[in-house]
Amino acid sequence: MTKLTTTTNITGADDFYAELLAAHEGLTKADSDALNARLILILANHIGDRAVLTEALAAAAGAGVDRKQSA
Repeated sequence: MTKLTTTTNITGADDFYAELLAAHEGLTKADSDALNARLILILANHIGDRAVLTEALAAAAGAGVDRKQSA
């Protein structure tokens, strides 16, 4: 089993972020959401490890939580 990598692991991370933003440029909210969903499913399929995907879901869900308010 592979552990989720949460440290920067993308060569040219800023360039990728710019590509991601450019892919969303001009899209409606619904089309942008659909693009995100397709990208998530494509990358999840590429990863293929259910334990890593479960870790990623938990990390993403926890990232949006304000710890002060939830305490």
